[in-house]
This record gives sequence, C-alpha cells and structure tokens, in this order.
Amino acid sequence: MIGNNSPDTSVNIITLGCVKNLVDSEKLMRQLNENGFITSHNSPDFTDIIIINTCGFILDAKTESVETILSYVNARKRGLIRQLIVIGCLSERYKEALQQEIPEVDMFFGVSQEKELLHSMGGNYYTRLVHERVLTTPPHYSYLKISEGCNRNCSFCTIPYIRGRQVSRPIDELLKEAEFLTGQGVREILLIAQDLTSYGTDIYYKRSLGTLLNELIKLDRLEWIRLHYLYPVGIHADEIISAMKNSSKICKYLDLPIQHISDKILRSMNRGHGRAEIESTLENFRQEIPDIAIRTTLITGFPGETDRDFEELKEFIHQFRFDRLGVFTYSQEEGTNAAGLIDDVPKEIKELRKEEIVSIQENISLHSNLCKIGRKYKVIIDREEGEFYAGRTEYDSPEIDNEVLIPVNSSGLRIGQFYETLITDAIEYDLFGEVVSSKEIYLSRNV
Repeated sequence: MIGNNSPDTSVNIITLGCVKNLVDSEKLMRQLNENGFITSHNSPDFTDIIIINTCGFILDAKTESVETILSYVNARKRGLIRQLIVIGCLSERYKEALQQEIPEVDMFFGVSQEKELLHSMGGNYYTRLVHERVLTTPPHYSYLKISEGCNRNCSFCTIPYIRGRQVSRPIDELLKEAEFLTGQGVREILLIAQDLTSYGTDIYYKRSLGTLLNELIKLDRLEWIRLHYLYPVGIHADEIISAMKNSSKICKYLDLPIQHISDKILRSMNRGHGRAEIESTLENFRQEIPDIAIRTTLITGFPGETDRDFEELKEFIHQFRFDRLGVFTYSQEEGTNAAGLIDDVPKEIKELRKEEIVSIQENISLHSNLCKIGRKYKVIIDREEGEFYAGRTEYDSPEIDNEVLIPVNSSGLRIGQFYETLITDAIEYDLFGEVVSSKEIYLSRNV
C-alpha cells in the first residue's frame, strides 16, 4: 500500500494514447469514486494523487509517456502532489526498467491491473460496477471496447506483447454497458477493439460482430453506432453490409487499416493477405454501399520499402480515393519480428513519403468535400467553439475526421442533438453549413 488515503483524497488521471486507454481510465475513475476518492481527468490542476495511464505502442508515444512522467516527478519534488502512480502499456512493457530509472514513482502497474491498483490505494474493486464508467467524452458519444488484445502476428505491432491474445467480451455484458451509456445520455457509440473483425471467435467460435450489431440496434435511445479498426480480410462483409443497409443506426462508416498495398511489404508485415484481398474487400463495400465513408491507416518507410513500393502505394491512393486517411512513419519496436529487419529507409525519406501521402489525401478530401456543397445531412452538434457550432455527419468520427461548422447565429442549437443541415461551403478537412430547421431530429426508432 502506498499510504493511507482519506475519503476526500483527490486523484487526477492523465490518459495518454488511444481511446482504448480512455475507456480503461473511465472505468478506473468509477471504481475510485465508489471508494470515496474525488477524481478528475486530464486536469491541469495538481491533486493529491496523479495516475498516468501510459501508451507504449510506438516511439513517439513512449517518448510522450516518459516526458509526462518526468514532469510530474518534478511536480512531486516541488511538493505539488503527494503520490505518483504509473499504469498502462508503457508500464506493462518496461516496468522493471522504469522502476530503476524513475524511483520517484510510487507504484507501477501494467494493463488490466485495476484490482491491484485499488488495493494498493486502500480501496476495493467492485465487480457490480464492471459495466459502469465516468464519461470523459462529451455526454452524447462514448466508446465501447468489445474485446482486448489481438491474435494477429503483424511483424511491426507490439499489441500482442502488451495486451495479450484476444479476449472478447460476451454480448450480454456489452449490452449492459451500452444500456448504461445510453442511460447517461449517450446517443452515439463507437465500437473499438484492436480487431473488430475477429470479435467472438474466442468465445463463440465464430465471427460475431454482426450478431452484436443486431442486438445493439434494438436500444431505443441509441442513434448511431460506428465501427473502428476492422482487419481488411476475413470480414463477414455480408453481415455488416446488411446491417448498414437495414438500419439507419449503423453509420455508413468503416475504419479499416490496410497499412500498405505492395504485396512484398504486406508479406514482410506478416499481414496474411495481399493486394488482391484488400481490393476485393474495399470494392465490395463500395459497390454495395456507394456512399460509405472508408477510413484507413498507412505506414511509410517500412524496412525494404523501395521507391517502386511507395509509387505503388501512391497510385493506389489516387485510384481508390479513401474518404479518410491517417499515415505514420515506421518505428522499429523491440520485441517485434520486424525489429530483426534492417531499418534501411532513412528517417528523412520516411517523413517525405508521409508528407506526399498527406498532400495527396488533402486534395482528395477537398474534392470530396466540394461535392457535398448543396446537399443536406443529418448532423450531430459536438460543441460550441468561437463563432461556430462544430458538428459531424455519420461519415465522420470525433476528434479525427471532418467537422461541419455552423455559425452560432443559428440560435437554439443544443449540444448532442441532431439537425438537418445544408452544406454551403467546404475546405480540405471541414464543411460549412446552415441548419435547415432549428427543430431537432428526434431519435429514430428505425432498427
């Protein structure tokens, strides 16, 4: 135990990395509150206890995590905080090294060690609260983590080493958590996992994402369901396509990271498929749902990536025209199979290739957005910022995709509500619109 804590002890959780970490922090906050702690999230204020939920996925994330830890070590030396705890992916990977290098941290915990953490703070873990969280997102949307870990063996990825093999959560558990979320006012649920495609294979012995979707759409107060992180091959596309076609609740949006398109690089990445399979999946979705928005993620500078490989990737981006796209430079991570390869693409070349792809996508996005002028869309309002309300269509995920900016003189708009909006102008990554009617679009009963 790291010390006696009174019931009014204040705890600030700093969350770094992905939204899967965010869900973990929210669940921990609920447990802490039940134990009498006063919690805050990513607050700039100093509290009695600081808990840093770290990321250890790639070099930049690890650097950010270490720098954040050191900043709070300095704060502790100045007497601004009483205790410092580090949890999460970085701590899972490098616990012993961190203990030696940063002894000022009171305790280190890896992933899925909420019980041990709470006990060290003099608290208890309440299993009856397993479906409850303290929401740190805007109250109208939230993330639902449907599985943990991954069974894939991509040569560049550290997730299986950090989070372990895939563990799917049973559908009845997920429905209870979704009901809790909608009871808190959530209208949009974003399904997240390292690999949505394989959901259920470990507990139901078959891919069960379609079954889960068919249950979630029955929740009356839920308006949108969004899919993040599907593996490009092995998708039960017919089930997902059918669900999207038959229910207005399932956003016509697919986050499907392909990482590369060169067969040679895909083999080296150990993705288990080639270009033909990727194209088949993408073309199937586009053909069946022409207005679907497909987001992907790419890696530039993977070991062995030649100019020819990169040209092939660029040509494919020009050809397919992804609706949303993120790109990262390759980072060699110890413990992965790719770490045994010669990291032979210079850093500056990796960055130049990344910039080229960003430039290509910027032009694609601008053209796509300009084509939306004059059309009407259902838009959810996320926030008011300066002279605009910022909202989104079903084709955009929060934080990472386009926004619809509506002048604040559109009086009467409420955060978290849906409005029919006419698109009046567009730039590369934003749309501008006017609400057609200030009357809210009430929740759909169409399942």
